[in-house]
Amino acid sequence: MKALQIHAGASALKHLREQGLRPQDVRIVPAAAGGPKGLILNPLDRFVFGDWLAGSRHSVHLLGASIGAWRMATACLADPARQFAQMAEDYIAQDYEHAPGKPPAPSHVSAVFGAKLHERFGGRQAEVLDHPRYRLHVFTSRGRHLLHRQGRWRTPLGYTGAFLANTVSRKAMGGWLERVVFSDVREALPLPLHDYRSCQVPLNAQNLQPSILASCSIPFWLDAVHDIHGAPAGAYWDGGITDYHLHLNYGAMHDGLVLYPHFQKTVIPGWLDKALKHRHRASAHLDNVVLLSPRAEWIATLPNAKLPDRGDFKAYGDDLQARAATWRRAVAESQRLADEFAQAVASGRPIEALLLA
Repeated sequence: MKALQIHAGASALKHLREQGLRPQDVRIVPAAAGGPKGLILNPLDRFVFGDWLAGSRHSVHLLGASIGAWRMATACLADPARQFAQMAEDYIAQDYEHAPGKPPAPSHVSAVFGAKLHERFGGRQAEVLDHPRYRLHVFTSRGRHLLHRQGRWRTPLGYTGAFLANTVSRKAMGGWLERVVFSDVREALPLPLHDYRSCQVPLNAQNLQPSILASCSIPFWLDAVHDIHGAPAGAYWDGGITDYHLHLNYGAMHDGLVLYPHFQKTVIPGWLDKALKHRHRASAHLDNVVLLSPRAEWIATLPNAKLPDRGDFKAYGDDLQARAATWRRAVAESQRLADEFAQAVASGRPIEALLLA
């Protein structure tokens, strides 16, 4: 494999080397936050959900934060391969009115993005909530104390407090931001959430779109979503703040593996942990995780020698066509990730992988 690399926790590595990987082995699929970086996984998503996992008969839990929540909800729609292709185009073509040299107003971004979610999921909630095999779990971050409501001064002061608390310990950040997971009511999430202050809320037709919007609501770039139906009152923001890469206790599962398509080989717990390198290491929580990510050498062949990222909005400015062309080319090139994974799992033979570190 020249584009894709496979890493695995200790027990998952043993499984791959002895038995390979089959759809019936997969119990959970997490999907990380990360904005445009998630585009690189689009062809892989189309193969995994449109072809490979489609042949299984057991339930699979889909966990998503931010763009990952959008991805996993898309997986639950009919004809997921076509829906993922549409999602990529929606993300690439996004454009917001703004004054010259200034970013768009958060309220405007929220309104435009919320309308796009309604276009894709409005009237189709039953497809997501009644999927015969997939169980969706949308991760959000609910503000506490100063962050309980969005405000001109409350929000920056609150996030300053959350940042300082997180440098002391990740659990300390729970005083400012609570993990709230909107979960499929038909089957419990098969892992504990005791690592961080958490709350679970039944996912239903009334809160499906608001929870996805909240999970994608980057502070200061989009408005918080307030008082979501069936959930504790308060302001809800991007699920990546508390769970950037969903570094959860998968090792506590009773059976099955976690298949994790990711845009990098490290699994960072929270968004505010990005600069805290000591929190990037693999842990026993990832013992049964099979992580798929692009090789650095392959990334270097992409436009600008990098993955699409949020900085491209500033780099390309108002040249929407140039940015869109660059991102479309990156998505097209990432078909190699899907092709190499398909080849790896097609034979049914053992798979050689690297240990997560």
